[in-house]
Amino acid sequence: MRLTPKSFEVRVPRFVGLMAVDARETAAASGVGLAAGDRPDVELAVVDYVVRQYPPPGVEVPRGAVVTVWFELGDDGGGVREPRRGGPPPGLRRELDEPGEPFSLRR
Repeated sequence: MRLTPKSFEVRVPRFVGLMAVDARETAAASGVGLAAGDRPDVELAVVDYVVRQYPPPGVEVPRGAVVTVWFELGDDGGGVREPRRGGPPPGLRRELDEPGEPFSLRR
């Protein structure tokens, strides 16, 4: 939605369902601010999903108004609970050369 610089009011976009990083980008493009009721570090949130917002989408607010959102953590700790080992399976490992001097020339 394109807005002219003269418009004093903007419509609140729908943030529910967006990841935190996408919600911040959408807020900036729409002319509203973003605050998190449950995350004081909203600027650092990345993979959390917006599950609630106020004011609701479609409401007209003054440009620069703050929309409050609530997040659900992207990694809720659910799922399979078995130990994981790092790295590829034993058959897929490859031997790597030891790192040398970073600025030396190979001959």
